[in-house]
Amino acid sequence: MSFNIVVLAKQVIDPEAPTASYRIDGSAGKLEVDSSQKIAPVINGFCENAIEAALQIKEAVGDATVSVISAGSDFVMDVMKKAVSMGSDEMYLLQDEKFSNLNDSSITAKLLATAIKKIGDYDLVIAGMQASDWDQAQVPLGIAEILGVPCVPIARKIEIKDGRAICERATDAGYETVSAPLPSVITVNNEFGQPRYPTLRNIMAAARKTPITWDATELGLSDDDLSPRIKIVDLFIPEKQSQCEIIEGEDEEEMGRNLALKMREAKLI
Repeated sequence: MSFNIVVLAKQVIDPEAPTASYRIDGSAGKLEVDSSQKIAPVINGFCENAIEAALQIKEAVGDATVSVISAGSDFVMDVMKKAVSMGSDEMYLLQDEKFSNLNDSSITAKLLATAIKKIGDYDLVIAGMQASDWDQAQVPLGIAEILGVPCVPIARKIEIKDGRAICERATDAGYETVSAPLPSVITVNNEFGQPRYPTLRNIMAAARKTPITWDATELGLSDDDLSPRIKIVDLFIPEKQSQCEIIEGEDEEEMGRNLALKMREAKLI
């Protein structure tokens, strides 16, 4: 029986693009690229690590299928097909105007979990640790909750053995090894390794492959299902303010005394 791996991938604004090319719409809670800049989006960096992790597991297991899922409303096909040209077998695009502003992680989790259920049998769901646009790191946890399966965050190694996923994961104190039953949701970061470069053969195969697309109706999701639970009140770039005062004196002792007086005046000591 084939081992089925589902990978979550997100199209994001290129984080390497200059900040001058961005435009913030605070009232709509959106970060957009200035149309005059012509900056192409990219697959989120940690999502590429997730694709690499899935492909390594496929090579180790042997008989395995890697399916990539992404949700949005305006996909750039040359960008998204990179997942296929890296070696993935199938691509599912959840595409609908209703998915145009997925900044509510609970709705995104519901959307992706619904698609995973629609695909059917799966043994493992792999996602990037977080996306470079919102940096919330909540969607994989939400998906695991909806699917009713364990979630192992921030794995740097994954081994499939005896129906379980043996993961080495990063913690604040170092690394730990955990075991989770299959199916499970696992997130990875860039410690998993450099994503492989697409081969010419895979690039040509990806050009011929047509992704499977599902809209809200095909997923059986109503407007109420997609109604945001979280509302962005404002979105802005914080202003940085700094003040510097040089404390002078005849010698180091006087400078130290003057500094202490200044700190006492400011009620810092």
